[in-house]
Amino acid sequence: MTEQPTLKTRPRLHRRGYAYELISTIVFMIAAFTLLEMAIPRSIVQSISMEPNLIENQRLVISRLSYLLDNPHRGEIVVFLPPDHRPEDPPLIKRLIGLPGETVEFRNTELYIDGVRLDEPYINEPCDAFMCSDRVWVLGPDEYFMMGDNRNHSHDSRSFGPVKRERIVGRAVLRYWPPSKWGILSYSYEDSPGQSTP
Repeated sequence: MTEQPTLKTRPRLHRRGYAYELISTIVFMIAAFTLLEMAIPRSIVQSISMEPNLIENQRLVISRLSYLLDNPHRGEIVVFLPPDHRPEDPPLIKRLIGLPGETVEFRNTELYIDGVRLDEPYINEPCDAFMCSDRVWVLGPDEYFMMGDNRNHSHDSRSFGPVKRERIVGRAVLRYWPPSKWGILSYSYEDSPGQSTP
């Protein structure tokens, strides 16, 4: 009597339960959200200092990656920690006006960069003599000068001085709330002080 060949059974794959799959998915989503939040954080406009271009309580998407790949440019709206920042205070949102090595000057309430008057179509209203008194700042090799578009109602580099590069969080790239104000913030750059901005 011939011996019948026996069929070898394949080893069973260990099937993980639904609870494991659910936990894995949640962990992945938390990790992805954390990485996204680190790379593209969100910020809230806390004051009227950027009117008329940004309004109070408006929500913005901020890009950290922009300044990992490139240097900040004049005219960009940036989020940063001022020199007098306290841990409980939110970051500030202002427009970048002066670049490293430049001389920023107020002369008869007009703003000059290295002796050239800066064209500023984005400001809310002419700055009064009290808020924009004659003064000069010479920026260091890694210092930036920040100011609000609503010059008469802004706490900015005029009071706390230049901002170090390491204290800049990122560039504002998108307005997403309220929906009626939704829009991408685009910037155009020039080497000279006068330039167009959003």
